[in-house]
Amino acid sequence: MKREIQNRTDVSLLVHTFYDKIRANEEIGFFFNETIHDWDSHLEKLTDFWENNLFAVRKYFGNPIEAHNKVDEKFNQSINPNIFGLWLNLWFETLDELFVGENVDILKRRARKMGTFLMVNIYENRKKT
Repeated sequence: MKREIQNRTDVSLLVHTFYDKIRANEEIGFFFNETIHDWDSHLEKLTDFWENNLFAVRKYFGNPIEAHNKVDEKFNQSINPNIFGLWLNLWFETLDELFVGENVDILKRRARKMGTFLMVNIYENRKKT
């Protein structure tokens, strides 16, 4: 039975399940699989990010803009809105498979905003290089 996202354990389940799908995805998995070398550490960092995003626990200390710009540069500026759309669809799918409730809606809205913000920043960074 699906339930609300209530704590870090729930966020960790979401992150791990989602990135299992991302890694297996033929269209976008390579961006992640060729960039991330320590998946355990990365999944912990992403759990920190989403836990902070949802519950304001202040465990995440990273720079997603810089990280995504570096990935775009590594892959010859090939990240585009379709990539973010696939990512977002898998995020929504995973949320809906695992959980229900207000926090699901919050994480969908925040992921949509974040994707848009990151894509705009990637395009702005390309103008500088």
